[in-house]
Amino acid sequence: MDKDTIERLRKRASQHFLDSIAVKQEAEKVLPEAVAHGVLAMVDCLKSGGKVMACGNGGSAADAQHFAAELIGRFERERQELAAIALTTDSSILTAVGNDYSYDEVFSKQVRGLGKKGDILLGISTSGNSKNVIKAIEAAKKMGIKIIALTGNGGGKIAGLLDKDDIHLCAPSTRTARIQETHLVLLHGLCDGVDHVLLD
Repeated sequence: MDKDTIERLRKRASQHFLDSIAVKQEAEKVLPEAVAHGVLAMVDCLKSGGKVMACGNGGSAADAQHFAAELIGRFERERQELAAIALTTDSSILTAVGNDYSYDEVFSKQVRGLGKKGDILLGISTSGNSKNVIKAIEAAKKMGIKIIALTGNGGGKIAGLLDKDDIHLCAPSTRTARIQETHLVLLHGLCDGVDHVLLD
C-alpha cells in the first residue's frame, strides 16, 4: 500500500474520531437531564414489578439487545437481575408476524401481547421514522406504557408522538453512525444511573 493511500485513510479515520467527539460534546450539553428522568422512570418501573421492552432495527436492534443484556446481567457492578426484554430476538415471532401481517407490526404485536400498564418501551430509531417502532409506541401509549425514545435527525415522526410524560433522547446529528455512537453512550448512562440509584 502506498504512503499516500495510508495517509488518506489515516485522515479519514481521524475525522471519524473528531466528528464523534463533537456530537457527543453537543449531546452532553442538552441530554443529561433527560437521561436522569429516564433513569428514575426505569427505577420506578422495575421496583413496581414492571419491565423494560426495547426495540429497534439493524444497529438499533443490536442496541436494544445490548441494553436488555445489561439489565438482565449486569452493567459494571453485581446486582439483582432486572426485568428487560428485547423485542428483536425471537425469529419465529418476527418472521410469522412479518409474513402473516406486516413487518410494521413485528414490535407492536409483542407490546400488546407482553406489555402491561406500568412497563416502559425503549424505542430506538436513528431516523425517528421507523414504522415498526412508531407502531410499537402507538400501541404502548394506548396501554399506559411509558416511552423512552432514542432518536436522531431531529426526532422524526416519533418526536410528534411523545408527550410530557415520555422521555426523548435525540442525538444531535443527522448521520446514522454518529447517532448510533451517541445512543450507545446514552444507553450506558441509563444503565449506570439505574445501578447508582439501586445500589448507592
